[in-house]
Amino acid sequence: MSTPTVEQPKPMAKISAKQTVIVTIICFVAWSIAVYDFILFGTLLPRIEETFGWTQSFALLVSTLASAAIFVVIIIFGPLVDRMGRRKGMMASVGGTAIAGVATAAVQGATSVVAVRGFTGLGLAEQNVNGTYLNEVFAQTESKKIKRNQGFFYSLVQSGWPVGALLAAGFVALTSYWFGAENWRIAFLLSIIPSMIVFALIWFLLKETPQFTTMKRIRELRKAGQTEEAEALSAATGLRVEKEVPLKRIFSGKHRRNTIVLSLAWTLNWFGIATFSVLGTSVLESGKGVDANSALLMIVGANLVGALGYLTHGFLGDKFGRKNAVVFGWLISGMAFAIMMLGPNDPAFVLPLYMIGLFFLLGPYAAIMYFQAECYDADCRATGSAFISAFSQPGAVIGGFILTAIVAASFEFSTAALVVGAAGTFVSGLVMLAAKKVDTDVPREDVPIPALRPTDEVAQAAKAQ
Repeated sequence: MSTPTVEQPKPMAKISAKQTVIVTIICFVAWSIAVYDFILFGTLLPRIEETFGWTQSFALLVSTLASAAIFVVIIIFGPLVDRMGRRKGMMASVGGTAIAGVATAAVQGATSVVAVRGFTGLGLAEQNVNGTYLNEVFAQTESKKIKRNQGFFYSLVQSGWPVGALLAAGFVALTSYWFGAENWRIAFLLSIIPSMIVFALIWFLLKETPQFTTMKRIRELRKAGQTEEAEALSAATGLRVEKEVPLKRIFSGKHRRNTIVLSLAWTLNWFGIATFSVLGTSVLESGKGVDANSALLMIVGANLVGALGYLTHGFLGDKFGRKNAVVFGWLISGMAFAIMMLGPNDPAFVLPLYMIGLFFLLGPYAAIMYFQAECYDADCRATGSAFISAFSQPGAVIGGFILTAIVAASFEFSTAALVVGAAGTFVSGLVMLAAKKVDTDVPREDVPIPALRPTDEVAQAAKAQ
């Protein structure tokens, strides 16, 4: 009796140093554009408020409700990336950013603003796809330098947040100069151009990760009845492909603690993000008495320093542990913002503290995004990272409601920013102390990937047994 022949398997692919650099650059640009669209809304919120005749408290309510819609989108998107792949996930995220930008240009009131801005969740999910994608690319790269400094190289990508914020501030200044501040719709309409360029780069230059390709093969082997080959491949690569749905997996066994702790930390920290980054112009104008033009310039300067924060915390994470870098940064940030809000309304006093606050508020995300990607097995990595990151939006929602309530109660905006933003940032650093350190999940290299046997030969083998 003849044994069914099996096509000669190929090893799990390595990724050249050149391709690794290309992937890193594209991920950086993609994240910058996603942030650009997200921050554009916060930066132009005062102008949108004027167009529709909203009060400041109602504008904050609209922003808060939009955050709730974003939360739902991000939660749904994570499991999809674990099923459809990292590359397709990146394309969907960038495409969603383009849709959100164009649709925002057509909004006619509060309801349409909330509905449309929910699509921004696809753009924000970009950082989760990046973290998952680059974690797997760096594990297979041939570059020893990148392997030794994975956190630092990822920080280059995550620094797209302040870069995107700078692009948004600069673009608002230019469009306001050319078309007038009241024509804010033009800024959103033009945002489709960079999004489509990035989409094309992903389409033509990026490939799927070897890990996801291998997991896909494991599923195919199981579906074809080749259970032994599937289990052997899983054991050899260290890539687990469980039958449990990813959302259940992240709350079981070794994953549970960090899922809960990191979700809470993100929620509290986004009290600070929503206050001092997304609504930075409102804090400076309403909270510290800075005029609109000066506020934009201060945001540009502070975000330049914030970009260095990503690189610094990526480096510190490699040297002293990613968890430690996050804890230290958020504690310092909370204190800096508190001093800023309690101090005088002097730009010479406000600007340095705003820079320090953003440096230590934003920078730790370079460490935490890579840390949370390391927390999960590959088959639920995108789901776990997306689930945790999605809790940025409950943070924005809860923080937004508290901000709205404090302002509506006739307290000054500076008081609201202190209670919500500064305190939330500081407490998030304390919560991170409870996070559990994890061993880096790096799949083994050069593992043969069994080919599928032809269907008729599978049937013959089954009969022979």
